[in-house]
Amino acid sequence: MKLFNIKYMSLSYLYQFENYRSPFWAFAIHDGHHIDADLEPYLHIAPEDRLREEDPYTAILAELPFNRLVCGTSRFQLDLNRSKDGAIYLTPEQSWGIQVWRSALPQQIKDQLYESYDMLYRKITQQIQNTIDRYGYFVIYDIHSYNALRDGPTVMIDKVNNPQINIGTANNHGKWQELTSALMDVLRTGKDGQVYDVRENVKFKGGFLSSYLNEQFGDKGCVLSIEFRKDFMNEWTGEVYPQKLQEYKQLLMQTTDTLESYFAYER
Repeated sequence: MKLFNIKYMSLSYLYQFENYRSPFWAFAIHDGHHIDADLEPYLHIAPEDRLREEDPYTAILAELPFNRLVCGTSRFQLDLNRSKDGAIYLTPEQSWGIQVWRSALPQQIKDQLYESYDMLYRKITQQIQNTIDRYGYFVIYDIHSYNALRDGPTVMIDKVNNPQINIGTANNHGKWQELTSALMDVLRTGKDGQVYDVRENVKFKGGFLSSYLNEQFGDKGCVLSIEFRKDFMNEWTGEVYPQKLQEYKQLLMQTTDTLESYFAYER
């Protein structure tokens, strides 16, 4: 997949829109690990610490017969799932206690990053508006992953508070609850009969991008913020478990029929 590059002065942001003849979208906005070379002298956080808090392999999970948005730039450069004033992690309180930068970023650099943020939000807004103009509705799978072993790689997962799949829907209009319930039912059972722990708004309820898109278009569609527990990888080393990753991808593939059926009379 070729990532496009928006560039303001010296800083770049890598991203890719892939358009498919569909009213449905898959986003992987935290998949990326890239940091612009001009920012590296300011960077304090180690690559392995960045990787632990990024959402690697979510671009693979987003390989669905949908339109796609994949971001190749790290959330530690610019986080599209935060409001603009929080999109650059300027203090450890914004980034899991991690110091991201060696010292305060120059205002010129921050201004460039904020310009990238504005540009990307304009592009996302236009893409969703185009989908509505064509189909009358949209659904976004906003795909993320999360750490459940923050206290160390050998601790036991607290399964009560860490479902395998968390669906964040707090920002959605109530009219989409029937669809949400139907999709969650599909996600709970794999084709081999394996049962998965899928719950709503337990670990995460949906981020700023979901809130923004619902504010703009919530009567026309919904954003399902799908958070996979990092069972498909070792969250401390970054090693991927391909079979588990494909299991989760197959679960998402299973939901396409439910989406098509729900909107069958909308076309």
